[in-house]
Amino acid sequence: MTKPFPTPNYHFSYRNPPVSGNTINGLGETSPRRARQVFHGSGARKLEWSALETFFGLTMPLHIFIRNALNRWELRKADGPIAQKRTTVSDPEEMSRKLKAIATQTGAGAVGITPMTEDALFEGQTADYKTAIVIALPQDYETMKAVTTVKAAAETVDTYRDVSRIVMTLAAHIRSLGWRARAYGESSDLLHIPLAINAGVGQLGKHGSVIGTEFGSNFRLATVLTDIPLATDSAVDIGVDDLCLGCQRCTIDCPADAISDQQHLVRGKKKWYVDFDRCVMYFVKTFGCGICIEVCPWSRPGRGPSLSQTLLAKRAKRDST
Repeated sequence: MTKPFPTPNYHFSYRNPPVSGNTINGLGETSPRRARQVFHGSGARKLEWSALETFFGLTMPLHIFIRNALNRWELRKADGPIAQKRTTVSDPEEMSRKLKAIATQTGAGAVGITPMTEDALFEGQTADYKTAIVIALPQDYETMKAVTTVKAAAETVDTYRDVSRIVMTLAAHIRSLGWRARAYGESSDLLHIPLAINAGVGQLGKHGSVIGTEFGSNFRLATVLTDIPLATDSAVDIGVDDLCLGCQRCTIDCPADAISDQQHLVRGKKKWYVDFDRCVMYFVKTFGCGICIEVCPWSRPGRGPSLSQTLLAKRAKRDST
């Protein structure tokens, strides 16, 4: 039975609505370009929707606001001094294994490594690093069943803080080896999703988030950018499109009706896309929302691996006939 989520009735509105977030995101554009920050900002430019983000922050319960502020404060350690003596890396594959082991020991649920690409940077940003190490940290599923409540919002903020600590620890270790490394724990500083997909963490789902085999979409991402020589991973095909094309769980359960059953052209690339203008209003009302992530069949603990196997087997059977 579907949970009775709050209705999309809002006690706030813009007197003069800003330009559509879908326009800023490049919905319908045929030519490739970098993404622009829309809601969460790094201060690089004044955002069209900044008033709503300010309202979002001011209406958060104090204990969540403090947790979020502490995360941002701790991220001041995202970069730091580099050891003068550089460790020679003669075997990038072995170094990759070592760094993945450190990340896992620190709490990471999944780790992937990929070459740095321009589509991970917002318009106007620069980052002269060769490689990205992407970390996924799962959220507590039982707690996130209370999505749209303060309880679930606190779990999300805590997970962001924990995954930020993991990438900061990993970046500090790399710097101790004499190589540059910077941790990115904020979505406003880096586009983690394209890197996560390229690193084999998962595939893009209909709800606009990455779906991984083990945790579905019930995780948060953070990244380390570095120039230490590493062996990279490849993108994976776990059957996400096979599920999303036929499943309507998130489209039905989204009260804001922001999720489409069709892929759209966005900045020259056809992909799943969530209507920003509809989503963000509900997001602000419900302490960060996340309904689409939690109702996704893939997010149910223990179901992902068998679901992937079933979907890929069905596809192979279709292709063979």
